[in-house]
Amino acid sequence: MDSSDIEIVFNDLGHCNHCTASIARWNSSEFQDQTSRMAQLNQWLDRIKTDGKGKEYDCIIGLSGGVDSSYVAYLVKKVYGLRPLAVHLDNGWNSELAVRNIDKILDRLEIDLVTDVLDWEEFSALQRSFLKASVLDMELLTDHAIGVALWKISQRFQIPYFISGFNFQSENVMPPTWIYPFKMDSLNIRDIYKKFGEGKPLKSFEFLSFREFLFFGKNKMTLFPILNFVDYHKESAINVITQELGWRNYGNKHDESVFTKFYQDILLFEKFGIDKRKAHYSSLICTGQITREEAFQKIQAPPLNAEARQKSIQYVLKKLDMTELEFDQILKSAPRKHWDFSSYAKRKQQVGNFLRKLKLR
Repeated sequence: MDSSDIEIVFNDLGHCNHCTASIARWNSSEFQDQTSRMAQLNQWLDRIKTDGKGKEYDCIIGLSGGVDSSYVAYLVKKVYGLRPLAVHLDNGWNSELAVRNIDKILDRLEIDLVTDVLDWEEFSALQRSFLKASVLDMELLTDHAIGVALWKISQRFQIPYFISGFNFQSENVMPPTWIYPFKMDSLNIRDIYKKFGEGKPLKSFEFLSFREFLFFGKNKMTLFPILNFVDYHKESAINVITQELGWRNYGNKHDESVFTKFYQDILLFEKFGIDKRKAHYSSLICTGQITREEAFQKIQAPPLNAEARQKSIQYVLKKLDMTELEFDQILKSAPRKHWDFSSYAKRKQQVGNFLRKLKLR
């Protein structure tokens, strides 16, 4: 990790606040007490199976074709005998390899799938508006849509448990300054589109009201990060899903999406000076899955060579109906903060401040 995170702090030993906090948590009983973790895992599994009796499905899993979600599917169905319904968001950017991985997983594990397909004209217009606005978190749009899709399908099928692939082992280092953390902030999306969009009304992209934002995910859908309760090692998981499910590796974390690869390897790297590989590898270093020396070797070269970079840019711009000149101007333009636009997060903060003042009177 380095000072591309403007809030990073280093101690006298040269260790940053992200990694020291991560290592401290990793060394805590939360992760090192295997007996406690197994007991909690079994409690969760018993609860999910009991509440799911008489239903076709007892839990929901997200399935992107990546390592984490693919391994969750394997654990949930083959190891622990749950009856999951897989949910996939199709935003128009799936790589061919990701699609093949998903098909193999569903076939070999005999899991049913519900796919939420976004309207391409609307979603691409939203992505163009975010590019032109020069805001940091392009993935806010997809993350928001995934959250809405999971909530909607949970309610439709009356399934209260979502088993998530998020895990501390490989995702414990991510500076807050590298993302916009309020992923369900519909107002932020709407305001950016209003100011930098093309004026066309958005008829199908689903937004949340302020009340829905405040209470999103509470009391109606319980998230269970199963990988935090097992001995999850990235390379071991890759070996398992490769052998058991016919899964094929696609490269770096989140490269199952063509746009995410373009966003992380080109836009973030060149415009914002952020190399997300540093956070991903730092997470693995902190949990003892790779060495610092191995990580340094992996980041010596830029994320993409010149040929792969140009190929990625041409593909994405053609699909978004943008020119290379427009993209060059976007790369050169000054970044804007999400906080420069209206947001539910700011509104929540204002309401909180107002209520605190009332209590002091």
